[in-house]
Amino acid sequence: MTTMAVSNHRRRPELAAFLRSRRARVTPADVGMPPGLRRRTPGLRREEVAQLSGVGVTWYTWLEQGRPINASGQVLDAVARTLRLDDTEREHLYQLANVPFAPGPESGAASVGPEIQGLIDALDPHPAVVYNAMYDIIATNPAYRDFFDTPLLRASGVSNIMWTLFTVAEPDCPLAFRDKELPVMVATLRSAYGRHAGEPAWESFIARLSAASPYFAELWRSGDVAQPGSRVKTFRHASVGEIRMTSVSLTVNGMPECRIVAYTPNDEESGERAARLRAQRQSLWA
Repeated sequence: MTTMAVSNHRRRPELAAFLRSRRARVTPADVGMPPGLRRRTPGLRREEVAQLSGVGVTWYTWLEQGRPINASGQVLDAVARTLRLDDTEREHLYQLANVPFAPGPESGAASVGPEIQGLIDALDPHPAVVYNAMYDIIATNPAYRDFFDTPLLRASGVSNIMWTLFTVAEPDCPLAFRDKELPVMVATLRSAYGRHAGEPAWESFIARLSAASPYFAELWRSGDVAQPGSRVKTFRHASVGEIRMTSVSLTVNGMPECRIVAYTPNDEESGERAARLRAQRQSLWA
């Protein structure tokens, strides 16, 4: 047996063990799926990973079993996103699968460093968040959570604001004028989708959200595109009323396709209401 063959032979059991361990740590709630009955595994099932990654169940099973199958970087990226691998884990997956590693377009998008987190924390009491191109929530500051972190929104189980806003009941949604704001968000998502069309993770996300929200499916079919930009958005909270906020979108160096979105009150009344909301939230955690 050649040296390369021996190396590949040793990689396969390690690949199998690595994928099983990563799959075990991702719960159905992490990816917006119901827990189901008679679940014997602590994390996702193989067929669930395959479905979320947009690959065949048999193919993924063989991959996890360490069989000598061909895997492309695109498919490995889809599996990595489903399993929520960080950059180091993603590179390790590539090495075990014997596929040349190249940093992906969203490399580093799973988390932010202390500098970016410190920046958005410094914007408090103004809400700030880091999104990636798919509207996954990468990092937030306390003021952002005042606006969006409610029990009903947390119940969605998905750290993606697009998914949350389209699947929560309209009366419980903190974003007012949904018929005006949500089409812009979908158009922004579609603009980013043009760089990822055909990627399993993106196709799976669009398909699942379309199935969960007929309104999203309708907007997606329109084909409209838009770029992130400054907007005035109105939030509503039962205890303080409507709060009008100006949003500004900023790119993040070293995190391609990620952006910081920061909000500031659009008028004095909104500033006072935002301060009252913050005080109420702080009292709940005191």
